[in-house]
Amino acid sequence: MTTSEAPARAPSPRLLLLVEDEADARTILARRLQAFGWNCLAHPSAETALRDPQLRFVEAVVADVVLGEGRMSGIDLIPALRKEEVRAPVVLVTAFADQQRVKDALNAGAAYLLEKPFTTEALRGVLDKVTSVDVDLAKLVNKALSKARLTRKEEEVARLVLKGLTSAEIGAMMGNSEKTIKQHLTQVYAKLGVAGRAEFFHLVFPS
Repeated sequence: MTTSEAPARAPSPRLLLLVEDEADARTILARRLQAFGWNCLAHPSAETALRDPQLRFVEAVVADVVLGEGRMSGIDLIPALRKEEVRAPVVLVTAFADQQRVKDALNAGAAYLLEKPFTTEALRGVLDKVTSVDVDLAKLVNKALSKARLTRKEEEVARLVLKGLTSAEIGAMMGNSEKTIKQHLTQVYAKLGVAGRAEFFHLVFPS
């Protein structure tokens, strides 16, 4: 089989897109992540990252929220990746995890927001968590939620529930009370025709 006939496939089973504008931080992080089994495509800006020829093969993305090298932020990168059909989970890192920034990141579709300073062990744990869901399972989630005509807020809460977070944890992340989150969940369950969390999981992930 010639090279041109070979099916396109990822050059590494653990390929990660790293977007960090600070050169030293980018180099150190890429080296440490490589020790954890991640082959990093390291870029100083979202703009250069989007032009990487291996972009469609990445299994995870780690990007700084504030990127001084280009016009796009880490949050801007998420919809741009989705436009390129890159569905890998995105972990955003920031030195200022204020409430509004957390909301913006979640609304954009970030899988996790990690506050600086953080250890590479902590990042490794986050990556293990956000990449543990099979792509087919992600499709099941999208399929189930798209039928329910949820509001953006309801979908945000629903996705966090499916990641295993409690109402209190979701409330803390989103800057809402536990009672408010439970009210949103009541609406989610009503629209999906389920009685509670257990039925919700069974609906999305049928055994």
